[in-house]
Amino acid sequence: MSNKIVVLFGGSSLEREISLKSGKSILNTLKKSGINVIGIDPITFPLLYLKKYGFKKAFIALHGKGGEDGTVQGILEYLNIPYTGSGILSSAITINKFLTKIIWKEHGLPIIYPYFLLNKKDFIKKNYLTIEKKILQITLPVIIKPNCNGSSLGIFKVNHMDNLFNILEKSFVYDNNLLIEKYVKGTEYTVGILNNKILPPIKIGYSNIFYDYQSKYYLNTTKYFCPSGLNKNKEKELEDIILKAWKVLNCRAWGRIDVILDEKKNFRLLEINSIPGMTPKSLYPIAAQKAGLSFYNLIIKILSLTK
Repeated sequence: MSNKIVVLFGGSSLEREISLKSGKSILNTLKKSGINVIGIDPITFPLLYLKKYGFKKAFIALHGKGGEDGTVQGILEYLNIPYTGSGILSSAITINKFLTKIIWKEHGLPIIYPYFLLNKKDFIKKNYLTIEKKILQITLPVIIKPNCNGSSLGIFKVNHMDNLFNILEKSFVYDNNLLIEKYVKGTEYTVGILNNKILPPIKIGYSNIFYDYQSKYYLNTTKYFCPSGLNKNKEKELEDIILKAWKVLNCRAWGRIDVILDEKKNFRLLEINSIPGMTPKSLYPIAAQKAGLSFYNLIIKILSLTK
């Protein structure tokens, strides 16, 4: 009973489907090793009862809102149950793309700019001229992203002003705030962090306009390259950027940061993922494997970093 562990997965966010897959992978791995572990979906079980049922540690495999935004972390801290991943404040900040960019910029880290945040109220009020003016200042094409959402859901590229408001409407389905930023052409990389050390970077090759939800989870044309093909100097530069980006947000234990290498060969930070996917198609386990960590050893390592 002393080591009773709960894996939290599922939840009510738009990323529920991915979370169920992540959680099941983690749960099955821990079960096979004989650990006393139970999987719980917060939709069907009130989390305030976790203490009552004798759980000593929580492995959070919830993605998106309710999992990566500090909410579940707050409940677990209240219950005094150690959990995997970043704390309340770091989780609440990193799920918010706009806030994350502001902090990174403040610390002199390379981000994509210009950018601005658009609230649904302004859109409903039909402040179209103001919105158009702001977007034209950025200059087309632009990328529109739901501000507090993951898995590339609701992300669109806008090339022409004539379909702008139609696209904004579609994107607002996912969030009440949209981050609108300059579209940057380049090569995307994702870098896992484990205990303040970076895992081998992965270069992402995709056939769609950008690395969207379909490319991530369903298309067989998406290719991952690890080693990434970056030369030693570029890899060192990337490592320095990633570790600084991680530390200024006070993140801990494990996570993933996405970057793009633009056509001028400059890295630009995209976003941070405080609870990466752990599905059979997920990138974090691929990078860990390249670093010599089996899926089982990776799970045990993350579990050992609970706070």
